[in-house]
Amino acid sequence: MAPHPTAIPAAAEDSGEDLLSLWADLESGLSVVLTRPFRVQDFPQKILQYDRWMQALVLQDVDTALYLLLQLATTSSVGYSASHALVCAALCHVVADELKLARAERDALVHAAMTMNIAMTDVQDRLSAQKEKPSAQQRMVIEHHAADGSTMLSRLGVTDDIWLEVVRQHHAASGHATALAAMAPAERLAHVLRTIDRYAAMISPRTTRTGRSALDSVRAILDGRGDFRGEVGYALVRSVGLCPPGTFVELDSGETAVVVRRGETANQPVIAVVLDAHRKPLRRPRLQRVAGDTPRIRAALAHTQVSAPLNYRMLLQIGVQAARHIAALDGAKVRPAPPP
Repeated sequence: MAPHPTAIPAAAEDSGEDLLSLWADLESGLSVVLTRPFRVQDFPQKILQYDRWMQALVLQDVDTALYLLLQLATTSSVGYSASHALVCAALCHVVADELKLARAERDALVHAAMTMNIAMTDVQDRLSAQKEKPSAQQRMVIEHHAADGSTMLSRLGVTDDIWLEVVRQHHAASGHATALAAMAPAERLAHVLRTIDRYAAMISPRTTRTGRSALDSVRAILDGRGDFRGEVGYALVRSVGLCPPGTFVELDSGETAVVVRRGETANQPVIAVVLDAHRKPLRRPRLQRVAGDTPRIRAALAHTQVSAPLNYRMLLQIGVQAARHIAALDGAKVRPAPPP
């Protein structure tokens, strides 16, 4: 299909505003739960509620969900730990379908993603902002957070043994090379979570370092050796693309665009051009499909490489509007977001 440049409508849709608010509310609520878990009544049920909320938002449109998550993750105001947990949980949910995981395994994987760092939430938030190296006390917390997190979750009422074991193993190095299908459930899910955790961490900027581009992060995952990271990495690429929605890209024209939807293949997404060749913002972003010879993506960019003064809320709206505009052009209908 040849690319057809199209101007994105200037007016924001109320449903788009609602969707932004729902994701922001979900992120804020998860932050409260992870920061003060022992103040939460029936903690396991609360995590289940947040999982169902997330599923409802992803179900109505996966591309918009991925776009908003990656944009929110790079500008989060609630703290890195909760934002990272939500991104990992959503990616696990999407990849679980690609890997054809059983429902019980999918649930344990997503719940482990939401809670894997519960024993170091405050420390993780501080580390994401501090410029100095971790202190001896912080290193101790980091070293023991997986085992401590599993123990803490048990005290909070979690009785799912696989959930608890995945949290315990999510940083454990594999001592042998085994295909995912041949692994025990907890080991298999820990492999999946470890890969997605690594991918999400690499694309997220911190005070001490800039985030990698999504493409560089995928390459690092696919190059993993000895523990079958590549098996999960390829599932990740099939699920979200080489440059998932929310990724900034540089075109061969010199323009800068943001990916707004996955394409028919992993390397042919739908983009919205936001900066011209002189890195100046366009008055109205231009929607375009990557297909054939033009436009070509020259490189994926980390968010910190896009220094032009782009309005954060405008970027969020671009994704929502573009999703609905493309759906209209293709003759499809995007269902409204159901209530949590």
